[in-house]
Amino acid sequence: MSQARLPFIPEYITVHLGLPDEEAENVTLPFPEYIKNVASSEIYPTWPESAIRANIYAQISYALNRVYTEFYRSQGYDFDITNTTQFDQKFIKDREIFENISQIVDEIFTDYVTRQGSIAPFFTAYCNGTTTVCNGLSQWGTVGLAESGLTPYEILQYYYGDDINIVNDAPISANVPSYPGVPLRLGSAGNEVRILQQELNRISRNYPAIPKIRNINGIFGEDTENAVREFQRVFNLTPDGVVGRATWYRIKYIYNGIKRLNELTSEALTLDEVALPFPLVISEGARGDYVKIIQYYLDFIGYFYDSIPQVAIDGIYGPATRNAVIAFQNFARLPADGIVGNVTWYNLNRAYREILETIPEGYEGNNAVLYPGYFLEEGSTGEYVRLLQEYINAISVYYDEVPQVTVDGSFGPSTRNAVIAIQNIAGLQPNGIVGPVTWNYIARIYSDL
Repeated sequence: MSQARLPFIPEYITVHLGLPDEEAENVTLPFPEYIKNVASSEIYPTWPESAIRANIYAQISYALNRVYTEFYRSQGYDFDITNTTQFDQKFIKDREIFENISQIVDEIFTDYVTRQGSIAPFFTAYCNGTTTVCNGLSQWGTVGLAESGLTPYEILQYYYGDDINIVNDAPISANVPSYPGVPLRLGSAGNEVRILQQELNRISRNYPAIPKIRNINGIFGEDTENAVREFQRVFNLTPDGVVGRATWYRIKYIYNGIKRLNELTSEALTLDEVALPFPLVISEGARGDYVKIIQYYLDFIGYFYDSIPQVAIDGIYGPATRNAVIAFQNFARLPADGIVGNVTWYNLNRAYREILETIPEGYEGNNAVLYPGYFLEEGSTGEYVRLLQEYINAISVYYDEVPQVTVDGSFGPSTRNAVIAIQNIAGLQPNGIVGPVTWNYIARIYSDL
């Protein structure tokens, strides 16, 4: 089952004490303490409780929207929100907190407002309703509504519409930046690549020059590289097809703007858009094709470096695989925890490709060449696709269930079907995508034949 990149309550939030571009202090404090400060700065403790609660729901949701969309961080700032009502919510450092407001915040700080059909925290814009008037919630207006008997939810519906929900008991988590910590490029795979593909395809609806990525599958293939290059060209970034921090956050900023996630009229952010098909981490006890890929890299790298033990490619993450992962992490100067997350995965792929580039031509012998270091899928083109097609045709002579394909260097539907047939024979996931394990199996059969 896929996981999803759902909103969470951050343990801490960083507040900039000034305008966004103004030189000012940043204050980092626990999220509920921040909400208590904002509520004590913006509303009165003598108001009816329903009005106080409605305002606090709005203040929580507003702050979560800034955190979840990385509104400021996607623009290069080192904070989550400002303390000025010109842009955000009022926050006064070291101010007194009202006791009844503190108690209410402690009770509901893990609750927030969403639009029905959307998972993003709703941008609950509001104003005081006296000196300033806006399309969102009126703080003073909530008092009259509460006095007339409306509940906090009904007050929120009055201002934001009937199609809102209140999410209760959201999980609390560290506020970790969405950038994966390593550049994404041809050959990368994982949840961050899937998020990247989803966001680029949505952006391409508004910027048609950016080509659509045909397969939103978390695998950084040629389609994704082409889309990244064109995005970089359109938005004046170095068009190298590599998604580093600057490109990642520029994509995030443009995507948020197009989806209007920081506006009252936001476009829904659905569960499908934030689905995470890959395991977040792979550790001892895991089984399957993802484990086989890790073992393939470890076995290959271990052939060239004695400090890394070679392992069997059996899809079982047992003690031997864990020890090899720890050895590789020490070799790559990474935290040696025996768990394969984003950074370890990236470094495995990078180490493989670096070794590949140093191997003399013809090292593999006269048979199949080694895995190129990046996934081949429908839409891929080039010399490695042509070699793959040659291997498929040689195999098809001996395996009736494998169809012949045209050797043209273009990975089309017929090549995909042939790959699926081979994956079925090998007992691999029949997805038609050629990663290191599928390539290795095809190459081995071809060489044996």
